[in-house]
Amino acid sequence: MSNPAEKPEVVQLPAEPVSAPSASSRRAAAQRVREARDKLTSTSGTRPAFDAEMLRQYAQTRLSASYVVMLLVVATGVLFGLWMQPIPAAAWTVGMLCIHAAMIRSCRRFLTEPASPAATRAWRTRFVVLDLLYGLCWMAILIHPVLDMVTETLMMFLMLLVIAVSSMLAANLPIAALAATAPVAVAMALSFAMTGSLDNYILAALAIAAEGYFVLLAHRLHSSTFATLEARAEKDALIGELEQAKAISDEARHRAESANVAKSRFLAQMSHELRTPLNAILGFSEVMKSEIFGAHAVPVYKEYSADIHNSGVHLLNLINEILDLSRIEAGRYELNEEAVSLVGIVADCHHLMKLRASSRGITIHEVFEQGMPRLWADERAIRQVVLNLISNSIKFTPQGGEIWLKAGWTASGGQYLSVKDSGSGIPEDEIPVVLASFGQGSNSIKSAEQGAGLGLPIAKNLIDLHGGTFTLKSKLRIGTEVIVTFPPERVMSALAPLSDDSPPLQPENSVLPEEKRRARHKPIMSAGTGS
Repeated sequence: MSNPAEKPEVVQLPAEPVSAPSASSRRAAAQRVREARDKLTSTSGTRPAFDAEMLRQYAQTRLSASYVVMLLVVATGVLFGLWMQPIPAAAWTVGMLCIHAAMIRSCRRFLTEPASPAATRAWRTRFVVLDLLYGLCWMAILIHPVLDMVTETLMMFLMLLVIAVSSMLAANLPIAALAATAPVAVAMALSFAMTGSLDNYILAALAIAAEGYFVLLAHRLHSSTFATLEARAEKDALIGELEQAKAISDEARHRAESANVAKSRFLAQMSHELRTPLNAILGFSEVMKSEIFGAHAVPVYKEYSADIHNSGVHLLNLINEILDLSRIEAGRYELNEEAVSLVGIVADCHHLMKLRASSRGITIHEVFEQGMPRLWADERAIRQVVLNLISNSIKFTPQGGEIWLKAGWTASGGQYLSVKDSGSGIPEDEIPVVLASFGQGSNSIKSAEQGAGLGLPIAKNLIDLHGGTFTLKSKLRIGTEVIVTFPPERVMSALAPLSDDSPPLQPENSVLPEEKRRARHKPIMSAGTGS
């Protein structure tokens, strides 16, 4: 019997972490997609909204320069009427004015109608056709055979004037500018070239060069206007995004405030509901542990009672820490400030924690500067901070370790407190974690004495309420040091003597009435004086 074939082992490779795209990259990608879609649906290669805006500016420019164009047409008709028969000149002038009137009417209608992509394409074609007719009319008058008697210089000047005016008026629509100026320039160049003289060849080349220059100038003006529109559109989009972000942030703030109020109500209610039965548990377990009403029939019940009492005390401390943290985060923690001695508080806390440290073989050293003035601070808060720091140091310092408690002056005139241990230390990337609410480092998770992760956050927030600083320094396998500083404003220095004289206890009158003065010097008894 043959052995079955072994099943090949499938090894799953670890998936590469896919980094989420940032908000800026997502915004840029959406912008590129939108621009590509707009270019596909546009007739000019730009956004449809920009096409409509360019046509709007073209129409407004045409309307603002309508009287200038009419003056140019009438002056040209009068001038040509002197060189040719008046009737052809008048007919040309009337034709040009009709085309100009049609242009003005179209511009006004376009400005009054609502913009749409289909209407924009139709109006664009109409404007190009009208500009083409406009250029053909100018071409007809400039190459008229009767004008051969006119000098080439004057014709060149008139052509440049027509091309310049037409290019500037139709700069926002480059194809219309080309339609209005190309017939004039090409016709004049051919007219000059057909004469066969070198000077006219030069004039023909100059006519083509002038056409290219004004077309390039119109294109540059169009690009500048388009860049302005893009900048304005980006600004409007940015303002819209800011307003949307502000609305979202306001809504999130309202939700956070509502959630904070709900959390505060929940914690207040739950603290009352938990403390009421917890007090009974603590009281009865202490009675059972102390065997006030007699010894237990089974000795192990005494140990169980002690475990119940210790667990209740731990739960009560945890509830108090959660309530303190919630009040601090909600901004409702009020400091009961008074004159306190920082060295005295640290020494008291050391005395309270000395037995616990001695049971673990940990030595606590004190390095205090003498003669330090008092601080204006909340004694309960400072005591809670010092107890939390010493408790953490004892918890994470191995047996036989050392802890240093230091208190002294800062360089700016304030006071500082330092708690340093020779424990296992905290990785540098985990320091923000242990300073966050309910945050625990890897060493805390491995430790047998796990806490709730509230000691350091509460201590840091209490120091922040005093206007001080809370600095945590740690290195693996070397130890951890927490430095707490208080600003100089909280140091109560000796008050200087008053410069002004103190007011008298009783007012003194410099001038006494004459009667009171006499009564003061008059003897009380005048025996034998006859008076």
